[in-house]
Amino acid sequence: MARQPVRNRPAPAAAEPSLGFGGWLIRLAKWGLVIALLGLVALGVAVTVAYTQLPSYQSLSNRTDLGQNIRVRSADGKLLVQLGPNLGQWIPYEQIPPTMRAAMIAIEDRRFRSHPGVDPIGLGRAIASSVAHGGRVRATSTITQQLARNIFLTSSRSFGRKAREGVLALALEAKFSKDQILELYLNRVYFGGGAYGIDAASRTFFGHSANHLSLGEATIIAGLVKAPSNYSPTADVEAARGRASVVLDSMVRNGFVSADVAASVDPARIVVQPSAKQNSIRYFTDWALPQLDTLIDETNQPIEVWTTLDTNMQAAGDRAINANTPGGAQGALVALDRDGAVRAMIGGRDYVSSIYNRATQAQRQPGSAFKLFVYLSALESGMKPTTTLVDEPVDVEGWRPRNSTRSYLGPVTLREAFARSINTISAKIGAELGFGTIADMARRFGITSPLSTYPSMVLGTSDVRLIDMTRAYASVANKGVSVSPYAITRVTSADGRMLYRHTSVEERTLVAPWVAAGMTDLLQTAVMSGTGRAAQIGRPVAGKTGTTQSNRDGWFIGFSSGITTGVWMGRDDSKAIAGLQGGTAPARAFRDFMVRAVANRPVEQFQTEVPMPDWQLEPGEESYLGNDPLAIEPLVDENGNPIGTEPADPLAPAPVEEQPQGTAPEPTEVDRIFGTPPPTQRAVTPPRAPTPPPAPTPERFPSAPPDGT
Repeated sequence: MARQPVRNRPAPAAAEPSLGFGGWLIRLAKWGLVIALLGLVALGVAVTVAYTQLPSYQSLSNRTDLGQNIRVRSADGKLLVQLGPNLGQWIPYEQIPPTMRAAMIAIEDRRFRSHPGVDPIGLGRAIASSVAHGGRVRATSTITQQLARNIFLTSSRSFGRKAREGVLALALEAKFSKDQILELYLNRVYFGGGAYGIDAASRTFFGHSANHLSLGEATIIAGLVKAPSNYSPTADVEAARGRASVVLDSMVRNGFVSADVAASVDPARIVVQPSAKQNSIRYFTDWALPQLDTLIDETNQPIEVWTTLDTNMQAAGDRAINANTPGGAQGALVALDRDGAVRAMIGGRDYVSSIYNRATQAQRQPGSAFKLFVYLSALESGMKPTTTLVDEPVDVEGWRPRNSTRSYLGPVTLREAFARSINTISAKIGAELGFGTIADMARRFGITSPLSTYPSMVLGTSDVRLIDMTRAYASVANKGVSVSPYAITRVTSADGRMLYRHTSVEERTLVAPWVAAGMTDLLQTAVMSGTGRAAQIGRPVAGKTGTTQSNRDGWFIGFSSGITTGVWMGRDDSKAIAGLQGGTAPARAFRDFMVRAVANRPVEQFQTEVPMPDWQLEPGEESYLGNDPLAIEPLVDENGNPIGTEPADPLAPAPVEEQPQGTAPEPTEVDRIFGTPPPTQRAVTPPRAPTPPPAPTPERFPSAPPDGT
C-alpha cells in the first residue's frame, strides 16, 4: 500500500515573553513621560498666550478696573461718605517700608523670592496633608496667584479657575520682576473698609500714609488680607491685634525680624483710628446716589457729588426721632426746603441694624394727614374756611364713620372741622365732591402710590410714602405751586471739571393761590388750637396730625419759615402701639427738629388771605360756580394747572345758599382766636342711605381710623 505524503504543518508560534511588573512600570513611565511632555507643551503654549495678552505695567497701575470712587459732600462741603474703592496714593516699591514688604511675604508667601509664580513645595505639602487627613486641598495661592486672581479672575472655588490662576501667575512672573509684582500686589490688594492698597489702608486705619508705617502697624495691615471683614481694626480691634501677633511670629520664624525686635512690638498699644460715623446719613446717600445714573455718563473716574443735605439739620432730625419714637417702633423724617432741596432724611432709628428707608420706601396709611386733599378739594370747589357744615351721623353706602370723641358738634365751620379732625365732615365732603375727585387731588400733589376710591379713603386708608406726603404739604406752603424733591446740586470730576449742575424744574400751579391760602389757614389752626398743638415752636406753624386704626401709625407733617417736615412713626410689622397718635410723639419730634432747623431763619407770617380775581367775583362772588357750588369739575386741567369755568348768566338771579334749620351757630374757640364773626351756614345734605344698607366687608371698605386725628 502506497504511503500518503505527509503535509507540512505550521510550526507552533513561540509564546510572547511576559512583561512582568518591571515591564509595566517601564511602559507606564514612558506614557507618563509622553503625557508630561504634552502637558508641558500645553502649559507653555497657555503661558505664552497669556503672556502676550497681559496688560502693560502702567495699565495695571492705573487701577481703573477696581471701580468708581464717589465722594459725597453736604451742602456746606463736608465729606458725608466715600463710596466705592478707596485707593489712596500709589506707593512705588522703593518707598514701601521694608517692614511692610517683609510682613506681607512672611504671612502670605514665604518662598515668594524663589518660586516661579506657583509654589510646588507648598502645593505638594497641601496635597499630602489632604491625603493624610482626608479632606480637600487647602488654599496654597502665592502672592503672584492672588494678584492674578484679583486682577483677572473671580473668587469662585473651582478647578478650572485655579488652573487659569496658575497659568496667569506664571505669565506674570515671566513678564514682570519680583519687585514689580510685589509693588502691584501691595497697591491693589483689598484690606477691608473700602481700602485698596496699603496707603488707603494706612490712612483708613491709622490716619497717615503708608510711607510711615511702623512694624506693628505693618503687621496689622498684612494680617487683613486673609479675612478683611473678620480682622478689620474698625470692626474688631482685638481680632486685628491678635492676627498681628501671628504675623510677628511668622516674621521671626522665617528670619525677617529678630525675636528681640518682635518682642518690642506690643499689638495692644497700636492706636487704631475710629471709623467715621455714617448711620442716618446713609439713608440719604442710598436714596440720592442712584439718581446719578440719569444725571451723568461718567462711570469710571472718581467724582465729587455735592448734595442738599444740611448736616446740622440731619443731626437734629436724628436726635428728634431717636428721642421721641416709642420703644419697639421705628421713626422716619424728611425735611424739604421751599425749592424742594432735601435738607434732612432719617429712614429709621439705626442704619446699622436696618438699611430699610422708611422715609422713601415704606408705604403706610396716613390717617387724617390725608385730609389735606379732602379740604383742598373742598376749597377748590368754592368753600371757605368760614363755611359751615353740620357734624352729624353720616351713612355712605353702608359706611358710617365716627368721630374720635364719639359725639357730634352740630354746625361747625370748615376751619373748626379741620382743626378737630372731624371724620363726618370729611365723609360729607367726599360724598358730595366724589371720592375720585379727592384721589385726583392727591395725585395732582405728587402721591404716586395706588389710591382707593372707597368712601373710607377720605380718612387716609390708602398707603402712601412719607416723602410724597411731605412734598404735597410743601406745595401748599409754596402757595399751590409744585415742589419737586431733589438731593444733588452738582457733580464734578476729581480735577474740578463740572459734570452736572442742578437747574430748577418747571413749576406747575397745582391749585389757585386763594385755595392754597385757605388751606394754610386750616393747617395753621390745627396747630394753634387743634390736634397738632404739641408741634408749636414759638413762630407760625401750619400742619396736620394723622393716626391710623389701633394706633398703628402716627404722622405729623407741617411747615414753617420755608422748611416743610414730615414725621412718621410705627412698627415695621404694623402692630398697634399703645398711646401712639399723630399729636403726641410725631408732633413732639417735629417740634424738636424744627426748633433747630429754623433757628437761623427769619420768622415768616403765613398768607392766609388771597382775594379771588375780579373776573371770578363778578357779578356775584360765587356765580362762576353755577347753581350747585359743590357739583363742579376741579378747577385744573389734565396737567394740574388751574382753569376757569364758563361764567354764569349775569341776568340770572344770584344763587341763594340753603339755610339749615335752627339758628346760626355760636362762635367757636377757633373763630374767637381768629376774630371771625359767626359765618353764614351752608348745610351739605348727607347722602341718602340705602335701604336696607348692605353690611360692609373688609374687601369692599378698607378699615378706617376711628379717632380722626
